[in-house]
Amino acid sequence: MTRSDLVLRLAERFAQLTQRDTEFAVKTMLDAMSDALARGHRIEIRGFGSFSISRRPPRVGRNPRSGAQVTIPEKLVPHFKPGKALRESVDALPMPPEPPLAENKAPARAA
Repeated sequence: MTRSDLVLRLAERFAQLTQRDTEFAVKTMLDAMSDALARGHRIEIRGFGSFSISRRPPRVGRNPRSGAQVTIPEKLVPHFKPGKALRESVDALPMPPEPPLAENKAPARAA
């Protein structure tokens, strides 16, 4: 679901709100959440989950083109942990079918 999908669903569900008002409400809520995370706060929405900031320590990586070692600095990244109700509702969904195997695979070579 995208932000515009969310706005459309909320506008349909709450007929007293115009689409413009719904868009403003969604933008305001997401901006408030972003600002709170940027200040280092934790956000908890009961029954849905919590958002927090995690620290990724500095590490050494490799440049894929040259193979040279590159130092990757420490980063702070947003982290989402689903709540119990969300985990249980997702777990109750039926499993999607396995995708079919590709039929256009090249035949195995004879040794």
